[in-house]
This record gives sequence, structure tokens and C-alpha cells, in this order.
Amino acid sequence: MPFRIIRDDITKVKADAIVNPANPEPVIGGGVESAIYEAAGKEKLLEARKELGRLQPGKVGVTEAFNLAAKYIIHVSGLYWKGGNSFEARCLKECYEKALKAALDKGCKSIAFPLLGTGTYGFPKDIGLDVAVSTFTEFLEEYEMEITLVVFDNEAVNVSGKLAYEVKSFIDDKYAHEVLETEYKKDRNIERYALPNERFHLLLKEETYDVPDNTCTKETFSAEPSGSLEAALKNIYKESFEKHLQQLINKKGLKNSEVYAAANISKQYFSKLLKGQVKPSKDKMLALAVGLRLNMDETADFLRIGGYALSPISQTDTVVEYFIRKQEYNVLKINIVLFDYGLEPLSNG
Repeated sequence: MPFRIIRDDITKVKADAIVNPANPEPVIGGGVESAIYEAAGKEKLLEARKELGRLQPGKVGVTEAFNLAAKYIIHVSGLYWKGGNSFEARCLKECYEKALKAALDKGCKSIAFPLLGTGTYGFPKDIGLDVAVSTFTEFLEEYEMEITLVVFDNEAVNVSGKLAYEVKSFIDDKYAHEVLETEYKKDRNIERYALPNERFHLLLKEETYDVPDNTCTKETFSAEPSGSLEAALKNIYKESFEKHLQQLINKKGLKNSEVYAAANISKQYFSKLLKGQVKPSKDKMLALAVGLRLNMDETADFLRIGGYALSPISQTDTVVEYFIRKQEYNVLKINIVLFDYGLEPLSNG
């Protein structure tokens, strides 16, 4: 898939380009930057970094990767968070955009980022996440590149900030509602059947409907079906999946690139889907439902065409439902929340 999130040491990730959240001055900073210098070879990298000079906020520079399992290190200089009124988010977006553009210019097929801005620079995680996701999605609509978001092993589990807690609240509320509904139905059943015989017979009488005498004939309950198999098959949905997918894209007024970028599906795989060359898994179907911006009813119908259904006991299905109900149609962000929950990403593989 074009985007993935992993928990690892970014200096050990194999990618054509590694992004370094650099100090504006040509000195070795802390955190991720310090780790990159140590792994790449401190003296050589510092010498190359000095040749780039000072990097103004929002600017990038490229050096050799030296001892890293990469070709290039792309150094990006950010802006400290000051409350959101000093164009901080715009500057952070420029860091992502220019790093991706630099990788593209160098002919890179893959790039690894830390979550920029949310460490030393103090960005709230949800804002840092929104900027990263929107920039990656826009880029992947136009270009093909493997983008990896790398979370250090020793960082907090929660990458998505308050979003993870909002999703958890939704899951808890949904579960509580389902438990209450189940208990209510159970109590109703007890009330209905655990009654004195007189009341039970009265209930049966109240729920009995008059039918014509000739309705319940021997023929009605015969083992033979009321219609032929051929007639029954005519009622089954006949259009191919690929035709239905293209119709949905047209109906929603979307471009193919918008759908596969938001669904985090590669252009090549999406092309195979439209040609009917592959059968999507349930996770791929959920990802496509998000990319197509379907509502919950449309999502259930869409899954049915692929032979799947939403499960009330699936955490993944519930997380996807949260985003669909919020009309936040982006699998990259969904995958980051799934990552926080220790669940497998959508559109995997």
C-alpha cells in the first residue's frame, strides 16, 4: 500500500530517503535528529549539513545518507508551535510538501518520515497528524511513492492524540448501547414467555391474524419451492463488481485518483479492480467504501456485493464506522488510529 505506519527506529528503516527534523542551524539537535547523526556517521553528516547552511523554517536540504540504509537524508526545518496563529500549520505542511518534492526530484521510490512537529516543536498531535495525512493524500493523488510514517519504539503508544480518545468513547458508547439493547430484548422475552398460562394464551390470541381458509393448504407447505431456480437467480444482483465500482465513482462525482488515494490503495491495484482482475478482501472493501465517501447504509450494501458484512463485534469495523459517521473519508488517518489500537491496517498488502 502507498502509506503505512510502523513502530521502529527510523535509522533502521530501508527507504530511498529518510527525513530528518533538523535544527535550523547546522548543529546536531536532540531526539530523532541525534539518532540519525549517530547512525549515519556523525562527523561526515555534520560536514555535509554545514554545506547546506542555515535552513529557514519550511525549507529543506538534501545530503548523502552515509551509513544509513538509504540513499538520501532530507533535512527539514520546522516552526515552533505558538498557539496556531502564526502560520505554524502552513509551515509544517510546506516541510512535508518540500520533502516529498525533493525525494521525487532525486528519483526516490520510497520515503520515511517521523511525525514532524509533534516533538521538540510542540505541535498538538491531532494537528500534526491532520497536516501529515492531508499532505500525503494530496501527493499520492498525483504521484506514486511508498510513504512510511515511523514511530520510535520508546514513544508513547498514542500517535493520534485526542482522536484516539474520541474513537474510544464512540466504541464504548456503542458497546454500552448494544448491551442495553440485548438486555432489553432478553427482559422482553422473559416477560412474554415466563407468564401464567392464561396471560400467555391471551398474548397468543392478540397476535393471531385471520387468514383465508384456503391459504394454509397442503400445497403451500410442500417441499417444492414456489418458483424455479432460474426465476430466483434473476433477483440476485447481476452487475460485475468492477462495473458497480465505476458507477459509484461516477455517481459520487469523484476522480479515480481521489478514490485510490483516500482508500490508500495503489494505482496498479485499483486498475486491476476496475478490470475485474482481482477480488478485494473485506479490508479492501472497507477502504474503498471510505475512498468512495459512502454513508453507512451504502457501505453495508457495497460490502454485500463483495460477499461481506459489517460485524458488531469487530473493532476494526467500529473504528471505520466512527470515521464514516463523522464523514472523515481518509484511510491514512483510520490506519493511524487502528495502529494506536494494535489492529491491522485497512488495505494491507
